[in-house]
Amino acid sequence: MALIGSEVKKDEAFRKNEEYLLGMLNGLRARAEVVKLGGGKGATEKHRKRGKLFVRERIEKLIDPGSRFLEIGLFAAHGIYEEYGGAPSSGTIFGIGKIHGRDVVIVANDATVKAGAWFPITCKKNLRAQEISMENRLPIVYLVDSAGVFLPLQSEIFPDKEHFGRIFRNNAVMSSMGITQIAAIMGPCVAGGAYLPIMSDEAMIVDKTGSVFLAGAHLVKAAIGEEIDNEALGGATVHCEISGVTDHKMKNDEECLRKIRSIVGKLGERRKAQFSREQASPPKFPEKEIYGLLPIDRTKPFDMYQVLARLVDNSELDEYKAGFGKTIITGYARIDGWAVGIVANQRSVVKTSSGEMQVGGVIYSDSADKAARFIMNCNQKLIPLVFFQDVTGFMVGSRAEHGGILRDGAKMVNAVANSVVPKFTFVIGNSYGAGNYAMCGKSYDPRLILTWPTAQIAVMGGKQASETLLGIKVQAMEKGGEQISPEKQAKLLREIQERYETELDPYYAAARLWIDGIIDPLETREHISRGIEMAANNPEIPTFNPGVIQT
Repeated sequence: MALIGSEVKKDEAFRKNEEYLLGMLNGLRARAEVVKLGGGKGATEKHRKRGKLFVRERIEKLIDPGSRFLEIGLFAAHGIYEEYGGAPSSGTIFGIGKIHGRDVVIVANDATVKAGAWFPITCKKNLRAQEISMENRLPIVYLVDSAGVFLPLQSEIFPDKEHFGRIFRNNAVMSSMGITQIAAIMGPCVAGGAYLPIMSDEAMIVDKTGSVFLAGAHLVKAAIGEEIDNEALGGATVHCEISGVTDHKMKNDEECLRKIRSIVGKLGERRKAQFSREQASPPKFPEKEIYGLLPIDRTKPFDMYQVLARLVDNSELDEYKAGFGKTIITGYARIDGWAVGIVANQRSVVKTSSGEMQVGGVIYSDSADKAARFIMNCNQKLIPLVFFQDVTGFMVGSRAEHGGILRDGAKMVNAVANSVVPKFTFVIGNSYGAGNYAMCGKSYDPRLILTWPTAQIAVMGGKQASETLLGIKVQAMEKGGEQISPEKQAKLLREIQERYETELDPYYAAARLWIDGIIDPLETREHISRGIEMAANNPEIPTFNPGVIQT
């Protein structure tokens, strides 16, 4: 293992970079605090007056004291449903928490947001929770408190393959896989949503606040003329003493959460994947220096080795093919003691062995070939992979095409797609075009995909995309007989750039669950460590088979 990185000069450029990123982090924290209020203080007080705990209080009491809840999808639905008054965090909180030292997926409705109604993104978020539970073989706990589907958007959530019904299908599949599912009915649970807790292994219901039925009192009266209230129709006494639908009658939220902890505490241990781990060591260089390393101007180069030196244990990297394919860095390292294979884009302009200068952030044939071979090696050695994305795409032009960039790019994409070891992706800068795919974007099943506030995700960079879109628009307008003055063209370009820049923003990606979250760079080591720890719960790693690869 070789020491990488060096002391950095904390000059004016460093300080400006640091100030800029710290400002972005302050903005991140401020937005997060607002989202965590759910439906607001007024709605939370009404919730408490009904004898209920706020959803985040429920989670805090459920997990081990002093442990950290690894939240996923905090900014889901951010800015999407504003015409309906918004849906902070899509009305559902989800993440991984420790219960008696065991990793457990927790999904909890926030009844202060539209009574916990399900929006289309809420459904997507719940499916992501079940996906993480299945691929990592983690128990899952559902804290149910929801009025059901948000009816104005029912057509976007009900009938398709990845819509509401998929959740109940997953309940059945997870049961067949031996994944423990525990449900707590802590509020309303209506119509199709009633199947989620009842298809779980064990269900409990809180007396006087929890209820579950296929149709509520109003619909029952309209359908068959029967007059009955919700408690008599499907309250805790009915389902624990008459129908037998639920298994435990709980007097309040606190008792219910203690019961869940008791059940999880008695679960047996299964065999785990034996990923290599040694005693953890901090990096040799201060992690906080990362703040000053990333340039404000995302077109300017920086040295990825310096960033990695502030993330990996002892700042040591056992580099693979160090002198070849230099726009991608590949190598073995440890993070919090875990052995990892690192694949990272290098934005600095680099010189090849033949003396050719290569633009940083671009994937060339040699770097794609190297990365594919390294990924295959990690699969042979059962070493989890960590991708650090700062990529503008694959090299274009006649020289690249004649050199077989399509073949070598396909080779890398194939290796990533067929990889069987856990993969974790961090977008720290640009993530454009097919480079997103090759560097294990969301389509390629990373166990976690997270960004730093400096990330941008799009089919191409803002400047190129805006100029392309402008050319198309101007051509169409001129074809229609309109004369476009330079002033009008400049105005159109500004409008296009503003819209496109909004779509590049990591919050735009987080709102749509293209990523699992936006994090402080200093949290990267912790997320990798927690991610590998949870992935180790699934020992069933298939034999690596990359299929047909052109050579």
